[in-house]
Amino acid sequence: MSRAEKVVLAYSGGVDTSVCIPYLKKEWGVKEVITLAADLGQGEELAPIQAKALKCGAVESLVADATEEFVKNYAFPAIKANALYENRYPLSTALARPLIAKLLVEAAEKYGADAVAHGCTGKGNDQVRFDLGITALNPNIKILAPAREWGMSREDAIAYGEQFGIEAPVKKSSPYSIDRNLLGRSIEAGPLEDPMTEPPEEIYAMTKSVVDAPNEPEYLEITFEQGTPVAVNGIALSPVALVTKINEVAGNHGVGRIDMIENRVVGIKSREIYEAPALLVLIKAHEDLESLTLTSDVTHYKRAHIDETYSRLIYEGLWYSPLKNALDAFVEETQKRVSGTVRIKFFKGNATVVGRKSEYSLYDSDLSTYGEEDQFDHKAAEGFIYVWGLSTRVWAEKTRSING
Repeated sequence: MSRAEKVVLAYSGGVDTSVCIPYLKKEWGVKEVITLAADLGQGEELAPIQAKALKCGAVESLVADATEEFVKNYAFPAIKANALYENRYPLSTALARPLIAKLLVEAAEKYGADAVAHGCTGKGNDQVRFDLGITALNPNIKILAPAREWGMSREDAIAYGEQFGIEAPVKKSSPYSIDRNLLGRSIEAGPLEDPMTEPPEEIYAMTKSVVDAPNEPEYLEITFEQGTPVAVNGIALSPVALVTKINEVAGNHGVGRIDMIENRVVGIKSREIYEAPALLVLIKAHEDLESLTLTSDVTHYKRAHIDETYSRLIYEGLWYSPLKNALDAFVEETQKRVSGTVRIKFFKGNATVVGRKSEYSLYDSDLSTYGEEDQFDHKAAEGFIYVWGLSTRVWAEKTRSING
C-alpha cells in the first residue's frame, strides 16, 4: 500500500536524496515525486541538480531562490538574539532548516501533495528540525524519511541507485560530510571523528589559514538600525550583499573557524567544524552595540536567559514554537535603541571590536572619566556600599557570634 500518492522531496543532488526518488516509488508505492532544491546562497549551480532529479525519476524538479529570505527573516533575527549554541556555534546550518521546511510545506500545498519527504538519517539533528518545522506549519501532512528506515550503508545506497541509472560519483569520494549556504559551512565525518585529529587545511573554503592571512590589519565599520545590520563602511547594502561583503573580508583574514564538540539533539556528542565568518562577526558587533545602548538589567537578563534559550530553540528545531514567538517579541522590544556603528579590526584570525558609537549611547564620559570633568558624586558611594552590603554584614556578624 502506498504511504502517499504525491510527495515533495527536499533535494540536494547527493546520493541519499537521489536514491530517495526511486526508493519512494518502488518500495513505498509513491506515484509522483516532486523535488525541491533550495538556493540559500551556497554558491552552487543548481541547474545540474535540477536536471539530475528529473533523470532520477522526479516528475517535476523545483528550485527555490530563498537567499534573501534566508538572511532577512532567519539570520538577522538570530543576530538580534546573539544566537550562539553552546556559546560557540552561530547556527549557520541550523537556521536553514526551518526555511526549507516552510518551502516544502508551501510546495506541497501548491502542487496538491499529501506528503513531504527528506533524506535525513535517524542520527542527526536535521531530521528533528525538518519534522518539527513541517509539523508546526502543517500538522496534517505526512512526513516520509526513507533514509531513517531503509537500513542501507552508503555503499548499499549507491548500489541501489545504480539499479535505476543513478551514477555513483566518478571521482574518489570525499570522507567529509559538508553542508554549505551563504552563512557558512559545516564539515564533519572522516578523520574528523577523532577529536584529537587536527583539521587539515583542505577542508576549509571560506577562510584563509592564519599563516596565509594578510600581514596588515583591515577595518570595517558595521552600522545597525534597531538591531539589524544595514551598512558597511557607511555604504547601505542589501542583506545578501552585506553578509557577502563581511564573509569576504573576515574570511580573508582567517576569521570564522570553529572546532567544537557539540551536544546533538538526539543525545550524542559530535565533533563539528564550522566556517561562519560574517555571522560570527555580526553577532560580536551586535552584542557590543547592545552593551552601549541597553541598560545593565536588560543586558544581563537578555544574555543570561533570552539569548541562550533562543539559541537552543533554533538548534533543537523549535523555530516555529510558541516560546520562540514569545522570545521574538521580547527581543524586538530590546532592539528599539540598538542603533549605531561598531568598528571591527581584522588581523590574523581575530576580529576585535575597537570602537562603537550610537545616538542612544548610555555611556556618559562626564560620569566615567577620572579627569577633572568627573561629575560622579564620590561621597555617595559610602552610603551605597553600606546598604548594598547590609545583608552580608548581618550574615557575617551572626556567623561570628555563633562560632564564638
